[in-house]
Amino acid sequence: MSKINTDHVFTSESVSEGHPDKVCDLISDAILDACLAQDPKSHVACETLVTTNLVVNAGEITCAGWKNIDPEAVARKVVHDIGYNRRELEFCSDTFEYLCHIHPQSPDIAQGVNEEQSMCGEQGAGDQGMMFGYATDTTPELMPAPIAYSHRLLYELMEMRKAGKIPYLRPDSKSQVSVRYKEGRPEHIACVVISHQTDDVPLDRIRTDLIAAAKEILEPTGLLRKDTQYFINPTGKFVIGGPHGDSGVTGRKIIVDTYGGVGSHGGGAFSGKDPSKVDRSAAYYGRYVAKNVVASGLAAKCEIQVAYAIGIARPLSINVDTYGTGKVEDTVLQDLLESGEVFDFRPASIIQNLGLTRPEGWSYQKTAAYGHFGREMFPWEKTDKVDELRKKVM
Repeated sequence: MSKINTDHVFTSESVSEGHPDKVCDLISDAILDACLAQDPKSHVACETLVTTNLVVNAGEITCAGWKNIDPEAVARKVVHDIGYNRRELEFCSDTFEYLCHIHPQSPDIAQGVNEEQSMCGEQGAGDQGMMFGYATDTTPELMPAPIAYSHRLLYELMEMRKAGKIPYLRPDSKSQVSVRYKEGRPEHIACVVISHQTDDVPLDRIRTDLIAAAKEILEPTGLLRKDTQYFINPTGKFVIGGPHGDSGVTGRKIIVDTYGGVGSHGGGAFSGKDPSKVDRSAAYYGRYVAKNVVASGLAAKCEIQVAYAIGIARPLSINVDTYGTGKVEDTVLQDLLESGEVFDFRPASIIQNLGLTRPEGWSYQKTAAYGHFGREMFPWEKTDKVDELRKKVM
């Protein structure tokens, strides 16, 4: 049984769509979306690098309709939509230099992933590795509170920026929320940090406006107190930012993308990868399973680990940890998952069950900023297995 530290402060951070690494994630996933629209069987591993007025794409893509895709046009639209459309930002959708070094996927990898070539007779995992899914009942979205509220802050500030409500905001920003827990439940928000790129305006105005915005955004949580601390642009100035202030690369914000440091992480990034890559699809499925376990009332928190070998369809191992909160023994849940009766962890089944090659009502680009988990638009957030789980184990 895992030891539970019930009284503690836990902190998580988020970064906005204008952060250099997130610019890269958004471009990589927009190219993935374009490929899947042309060919649902596309194999995509698309990397992006950005710096001052430069975007570079590299990686491996095999797509039947690749000739119909203009990756440069995709990248320019993403950058424009984020808000980098002013030349004085030194990273502008109209002026950046673009380089593309994309080539087809290695046939040695493809033979393990393609069903017709796989030695196991079905679609194998696109790589080896272990992936984790997590859920907790401490927020309505069944996410850890610190990361959920960090994302919420930046998403709402992005909406305010684009609506002109705080007209001097620029696209790059970071947030950080520290939550004090008592007896394992969020008691109050101890500290809020926001570092937001702005035009060159007085710091007092920025701090007044952003503290007011943060209070408005977080008030519905019921966790703010009079002694909650706010640190706004603590260096005193944040005008130079985005890819001009710091270079960015796809896949560098894996903790922001998942659970904010709560639970475990297998190390694999998500963006720019098609769902044959279990780094992405199995992590999504792990979240789906863990969320259904918690939503069913079988545990207050749940972490799922699954491991694969490249080219092999069935997982090498599945582990369940409910941190001592389970209504049944963890081994009961583990045996059920290993049986495949309710959840099937084979890559082809994951892709089919979640509709990962034919997104409807969502896109991979939408996952790339403000969290891959905890937003109801995504199919891995469904809780449609609750009744079946209860019947099987209770």
